[in-house]
Amino acid sequence: MKTIEEFVELFGELFDDIDTSDFTPETNFRDNEEWSSLIGLSVIAMVDDEFDVTLVGDDIKGSNTIGEIYNRIVAKA
Repeated sequence: MKTIEEFVELFGELFDDIDTSDFTPETNFRDNEEWSSLIGLSVIAMVDDEFDVTLVGDDIKGSNTIGEIYNRIVAKA
């Protein structure tokens, strides 16, 4: 299992137009202007590839911070 720090880095790589170097587990990803449903789908695909865990749209909708998504991954692993 990857660490939360590794997950934050992978999560940040999904954004093209904003500086994600200050992303932390407490970052509210919805506050970023680039956040969209397309990036949400990219998160689901990345988690499937990197963690072998299947997230669904409700997992993303029910989360506000990067750490909350990571906690859902850990719970499903």
